[in-house]
Amino acid sequence: QGTLVESGGGSVQAGGSLRLSCAANRDAYGSSCFGWFRQAPGKEREGVAHIGRGNTGYVYSVKGRFSITRDNTKSTVYLQMNSLKPDDSAMYYCAARFYEPCGGFDQFSYDYWGQGTQVTVSS
Repeated sequence: QGTLVESGGGSVQAGGSLRLSCAANRDAYGSSCFGWFRQAPGKEREGVAHIGRGNTGYVYSVKGRFSITRDNTKSTVYLQMNSLKPDDSAMYYCAARFYEPCGGFDQFSYDYWGQGTQVTVSS
């Protein structure tokens, strides 16, 4: 098992939903901060959502459609994605930082990264 293992990606039509999961194992188990990032072909990687021990944050384009939650008993974070749009198509990456303070969308603040899971939304 990898340190961060993502699952839940796939192909859906516009308006559909997906739930991504990210399980933190080994050294990343018990991390305080998690973030979801995405990268579409030809574009820079961008932050989508992040969660600490008591706060969350979202990029403007997904507010009201995506929700990030965590299950501390499983050291797993989820990204519920509703009302998906073709512009949401990308490789989605989970990232974890073991100690607070959390860095939000600062990619350099994270200690661990997953391999990514592909999300494709068709119109």
